[in-house]
Amino acid sequence: MAEPVRIGVLGRGTVGGAFCELIAARAGDVAAVAGRTPELAGVLRRSEGDFDEILAGSEIVVELIGGTDPARDYVLRALRSGTHVVSANKQLIAQHGDELFAAAREAGVQLRFEAAVAGVVPVIRVIQESLAATEITKVFGIVNGTTNFILSEMANTGASYSDTLARAQELGYAEADPTDDVNGADAAAKMAILARLAFHSPVGLADVDFEGITEIQPEDIAYAKELGLSLKLLGVAERVGEGISVRVFPCFLYSGHPLAPVEGPFNAVMVEAPTITEITMSGPGAGGQETATAVLGDVVSIVAGRAPVHETRSRLKIVRDLSSSFYLHLEVADRPGVLAQVAEVLGRNEVSVRSVVQRGHGDDARLVMVMHEGAEARFQAALEEIARLDFLRSAPRAIRVIEEEFN
Repeated sequence: MAEPVRIGVLGRGTVGGAFCELIAARAGDVAAVAGRTPELAGVLRRSEGDFDEILAGSEIVVELIGGTDPARDYVLRALRSGTHVVSANKQLIAQHGDELFAAAREAGVQLRFEAAVAGVVPVIRVIQESLAATEITKVFGIVNGTTNFILSEMANTGASYSDTLARAQELGYAEADPTDDVNGADAAAKMAILARLAFHSPVGLADVDFEGITEIQPEDIAYAKELGLSLKLLGVAERVGEGISVRVFPCFLYSGHPLAPVEGPFNAVMVEAPTITEITMSGPGAGGQETATAVLGDVVSIVAGRAPVHETRSRLKIVRDLSSSFYLHLEVADRPGVLAQVAEVLGRNEVSVRSVVQRGHGDDARLVMVMHEGAEARFQAALEEIARLDFLRSAPRAIRVIEEEFN
């Protein structure tokens, strides 16, 4: 019989319940791989368990509570007591990573959090272990399955955002309160974690600029299809000169981009570096079984003695002055000279137009334009001028476009 390893579980919701079942079902496999058999030391939830008793009887604590309070207190106490911790809590790691990593280093224990980003996709393990000695230049991708499902359904059915969100909730892809998913906060926390690991810099949630998908209209997606574009909520962390930029934003991708065909509740993350060019990892980004599987993978790594050391090397400057291409949607009065006036404003601000689609007449006249890549500040200045033109019938809508393709 393999020696047991005692595991305390904090939280028994969807993921916690699936994890407890997985331990029982896969105990023999864990023992075969890591040499020790996992056993539950106890479960803490509102109506069950005592944290101090569970901690005293555990070699590994698995935190699946979510949020930062009381999760932060429990995790810090576990680490400082010399207990390894596995967490699926993206907000905890993004907001309190410095404190948690320091506590783990001081106590000589592991803090693992593969399930906090991209579900079962092993992007954290790849960055921390496989690419540990690689100078990564960019990490980007689709890291929120809820929004990817919503945008995919809007594109495939033509349904509105609100109707598609309701459908996502029916299928269990969206929470009853989906705010953090749809406004980009969930993805921002994940990108803060990835940026920290990829660039060895103490990136926090406050360093990430993020936008959500709540203002996306079906017609934007329909017009974009005519231009060969698909819409995704993208997280991007990249080196810019001597600094880094970390952002989350809805954007259009051309069909030659590897992330363009990723649909439904799937996640996909790409890593770029001079020595590897680029690699892409994809898979289910959410779900109790999927997240529990990623958590169990972290447990196996701890038991097997594989211990990546996360240490920040320097605080890199956060860069916010960037370049991008944009899609621009204008509802305009149908009269002569409209396109010329818009083009004049764009030209004066050094914004170059890549393509234009004109649709409708009278009260339904629209201009849909895609810009070449240029300084975002210049485009925003042009957008402010355009918004004041007297022939606009509503506020202009702008969405970023990623011009990069991988043919």
